[in-house]
Amino acid sequence: MSSVAEVTLDSAELKARIERFQEARDQILQQVRKVIVGQEEVLEQILIALFVGGHCLITGLPGTAKTLMVRTIAQTLGLVFKRIQFTPDLMPSDITGTDIIEEDPATGRRTWTFVQGPIFGNVLLADEINRTPPKTQSALLEAMQEVSCTVRGNIYKLPAPFFVLATQNPIELEGTYPLPEAQLDRFLFNTVLDYLGADDEVKVIGLTTTTQAATVEAVTNSEEILGFQRLVRMVPIAEPLARYAVQLVRATRSNSSEAPDFIKKYVNYGASVRASQFLVLAAKARALSRRRYHVSYEDITALATPVLRHRILLNFQAESEKLSQDDILRRLLEHMPPPRA
Repeated sequence: MSSVAEVTLDSAELKARIERFQEARDQILQQVRKVIVGQEEVLEQILIALFVGGHCLITGLPGTAKTLMVRTIAQTLGLVFKRIQFTPDLMPSDITGTDIIEEDPATGRRTWTFVQGPIFGNVLLADEINRTPPKTQSALLEAMQEVSCTVRGNIYKLPAPFFVLATQNPIELEGTYPLPEAQLDRFLFNTVLDYLGADDEVKVIGLTTTTQAATVEAVTNSEEILGFQRLVRMVPIAEPLARYAVQLVRATRSNSSEAPDFIKKYVNYGASVRASQFLVLAAKARALSRRRYHVSYEDITALATPVLRHRILLNFQAESEKLSQDDILRRLLEHMPPPRA
């Protein structure tokens, strides 16, 4: 079985599109590395999310360059970048925009005029998204799924492509509001930023403590990115690999007959069907980034943890034994290794 869109790899036009995809990806990384040091795995996951058309939740400690990374990538992509600092007093209208009454000086008539909020951009940085109440967090639900927003009964389409790159701090829990499961499920990845190595930190010091400032150039545009998203969906995947991805996701559900005993012991709720869709799409983008024209088992296993870590809900017993989602997923991948070639 291949993907729905059949691929003719002998096509000169298709080969040219694939070469341009790989060239653009290399150029994006080249520009981003002028500002961002290390974090290769994180950059790869963010780019995969962009090429798939998904959203990314970035979890990292303070000072790990989360905001700088998102802003730099947006500049490199040549897209409109908007930033929202989420705070406890932020209102939904501060995100979506609102209608105001304006008076025509000539006629004296008053009319409703819609003033767009910061959501009307290509790349939306939702900074510290867990610092605002659920009422305001939910303002992003429609935008992330339908690429539109509704204000006073009027539906407004958002510009394409549209990406939400949200950040959250994992250590400061006081005064925060955990994201609801429905919103977490709309994120393709939960990417974790860790501290840099000693050598990389020295490079950061060299880049940021002098008078020289790196300049980033745009290497692509919105129209080309939409083309890349269509190209990724054309990558074929064999039926055994698609079935393996589905079995991996189904095994995270404690009420499933396919779930191993440790899943039934530690997991309350597992991943949804959307996780299977995202896992296959992300694997296609990773394969194309690796200059392969088909998905491999390695693509699926490499991306299973960032796709699933925010989609499984652990029970009290797992918390009492200090087990994290990553620990459970590591055991699951060991329990369900890919079949040997």
